[in-house]
Amino acid sequence: MTTTVERLRDAESAAEEVRAALAEVGVVLPSLRVDLASCTAEANRPLVDLGCCNLAMARKLASVLRGCA
Repeated sequence: MTTTVERLRDAESAAEEVRAALAEVGVVLPSLRVDLASCTAEANRPLVDLGCCNLAMARKLASVLRGCA
């Protein structure tokens, strides 16, 4: 059975993987983080919150995603 601490560490690792992958293509999501409130849920926890970004970064992200399709 996975403990809450292990799940939280896994979520932090996943958030860092996303952050690093986005940085490789010039995308920065400054609010990207583990959603600590989701740690209290029984199912599907914890969540990674991608957060907010400015319009230029949103368009850059859309462009990168289109290039991957």
